[in-house]
Amino acid sequence: MKETDKSLIINSEAEPENRICAEPGTLYLCATPIGNLGDITERALRTLESVDLIAAEDTRNTLRLLNHFGIKKPLTSYHEYNKYTKAEELITKLHRGASIAVVTDAGTPAISDPGEVIAAMCLEQGIRVTSLPGACALITALTMSGMPARRFCFEGFLPGDKKERRYILTQLQREERTTILYEAPHHLRGTLQELYEALGDRKITLCRELTKKFEEALPMTLASANVYYNENEPRGEYVLVLEGASRAQLEEKKRKSFEEMTLEEHMALYTDQGLSRKEAMKKVAADRGVSKRDIYKELL
Repeated sequence: MKETDKSLIINSEAEPENRICAEPGTLYLCATPIGNLGDITERALRTLESVDLIAAEDTRNTLRLLNHFGIKKPLTSYHEYNKYTKAEELITKLHRGASIAVVTDAGTPAISDPGEVIAAMCLEQGIRVTSLPGACALITALTMSGMPARRFCFEGFLPGDKKERRYILTQLQREERTTILYEAPHHLRGTLQELYEALGDRKITLCRELTKKFEEALPMTLASANVYYNENEPRGEYVLVLEGASRAQLEEKKRKSFEEMTLEEHMALYTDQGLSRKEAMKKVAADRGVSKRDIYKELL
């Protein structure tokens, strides 16, 4: 980094102005390109030029972006490992009237990003927060995936904690909406195997290098994705767009689980919840797809 560039990065202890204001400043959540620099908005550029301070996930990456557009503003680090302590420092500046832009390395702050922490803290303290629309990897991938987009959920990166990870995968077994996940190339093979073992052979579109030269969207199934990436090295950052569970499959799975119970066990499932025997028989009949009379006869 050039010496002139280093001067743009300020010490986190420094105050832009040591003053108390009746009106606090504004926190701007500024979306930045996820690859193609042409995706930055005019509004984002005007905002980055006008704020007192830019809080960046990685000041080196943001400095390159600012230099490209000829913007010279003080920078300070705000990332996953200082998101609480640094948020307090930044909020002090906001209370003193400073305007601050938060940017991530790529995409929209607060989406799988510590920007959500400072946004929540600002709102709790009556500080105005505004978000500037722009690039977002999950929306970009969803719209080019060919998957249903009317209803979807976003899981970001699966948790590293094994117990929490198993819990999320179990939840996804019953998720009917299109599901979007992020994954790094060095973890992709393991994640695809886990998804296949937990969810079966669903459709998936693997989107990589979005908006960049080698952008690619690969529609396949989880089984074929495992075969493909055992033979091919994963490259680039991935967004996984996964088919939701079909209602028919969920109902069939539920029916089979009930059929594995004895009739007495199935009845106890509901009577233990406080239902009367008559109400329990009605529930059991519905679960098994038979009439209440059939259940009554079998119990006799």
